[in-house]
Amino acid sequence: MDAPPPAPAPARTDTAPDRRRVWAWSLWDVGSAAFNAVMTTFVFTVYLTGEAFGGEDRASAALGWGMGAAGVVVALLAPVVGQRSDGTGRRRFWLGTNTMLTALLTGLCFFVLPDPSYLWLGVGLLALANVFDEFAVVNYNAMLPGLAGREHIGRVSGQGWAMGYFGGILALAIVLFGFVSPGLLGLPEEDALNVRAVALFSGLWIAAFSVPVLLAVPDAPPAHRGPRFSVLRSYRQLGRTLRELWRDAPDTLRFLLASAVFRDGLNAVFTFGGVIAAGTFGFGLTDVIVFAIVGNVAAGLGALVGGRLDDRLGPKRVILGALLGVLAAGTPLLFLESTAAFWVCGLALCLFVGPAQSASRTFLGRLTRPGGEGALYGLYATTGRAVSFLAPTLFAVFVSALGAQRWGILGILLVVLAGTVLLLGVRPPAARDR
Repeated sequence: MDAPPPAPAPARTDTAPDRRRVWAWSLWDVGSAAFNAVMTTFVFTVYLTGEAFGGEDRASAALGWGMGAAGVVVALLAPVVGQRSDGTGRRRFWLGTNTMLTALLTGLCFFVLPDPSYLWLGVGLLALANVFDEFAVVNYNAMLPGLAGREHIGRVSGQGWAMGYFGGILALAIVLFGFVSPGLLGLPEEDALNVRAVALFSGLWIAAFSVPVLLAVPDAPPAHRGPRFSVLRSYRQLGRTLRELWRDAPDTLRFLLASAVFRDGLNAVFTFGGVIAAGTFGFGLTDVIVFAIVGNVAAGLGALVGGRLDDRLGPKRVILGALLGVLAAGTPLLFLESTAAFWVCGLALCLFVGPAQSASRTFLGRLTRPGGEGALYGLYATTGRAVSFLAPTLFAVFVSALGAQRWGILGILLVVLAGTVLLLGVRPPAARDR
């Protein structure tokens, strides 16, 4: 079904943004938490990489390969997705379409039974859902600059990330007490029905919280009039955009590369965090969910504080500080084995990941021009996914080569370190854009 007729987009000004629209926009992050926190981090991937699917090492490696393949698809298609949403002025429609496809594929994970023969079905559904989720994020992020204005973009972005984390807390609490322990809904554990039902809950959660932004936030006007670009012409336009950036805004390209690398490492922290907690540090599923709830509190607070600092200090300083914090918190996990060590280091990781992700989004938002947000955020997704094989693949390589899941942490930290080094050579947005 088509979206409602587009209304005039909010002008990009430095006046206070419309609170109703900001809250509606932020609620989409609440919905996405069910996919990011419940499905791909702390619950379903922990289930999928358990002994029932052939052992944590084999299943973890399969998950790494699957998510890496999804990254290749996003890398090839995301710039066209963003560019075409700019050109047609149907950003809201495509946000809704891709979100609902993510919700549907998430719900289909209910049919992944605890048997090795279902491993690749589970990996495939998660990978495909990840593709559509990334396409939705392109359109969602592209709404930010026009919604917030440059003066408040850090605060609004931080609010969105924090809402996502706090939404994760609520969703995980419902999963913990309703489905897992003590299982207040009374679902049987036979064939992991109680865990598989989490996929149905998550799909409904994603769909429900996507509705406010689709109703409250208007579309931007089309960037061009006339016939829609063909796919081939869209790629030609992408080439022209890259040449223009190389000529007129080389630091934007440098940032896209640097952020692609460090964001891949940050994403891997969450993708494999629950898997590592269970497989290396002996956490049961209930323990993983409890940790996830506390970790989301830390991440949400970090995102809120980071958003405020972003508007005051600029995004580059916030990102660099957060990345150094991630490296400092993650390194001890290579050598320590106690659950207490994972609690301390893991919570520190959560605290630093949020500000880095939020400030990365605003760094780019400060560089966009009206009407070109989708194209630039499409490139943001593309560059991210062009190297998104790095962390999952290095995780799988280190696990496979050294024979222990713990060493996958080293692969993730190396990617974060590489992104930090690349960011050092990028000039931040000019003071007038902050």
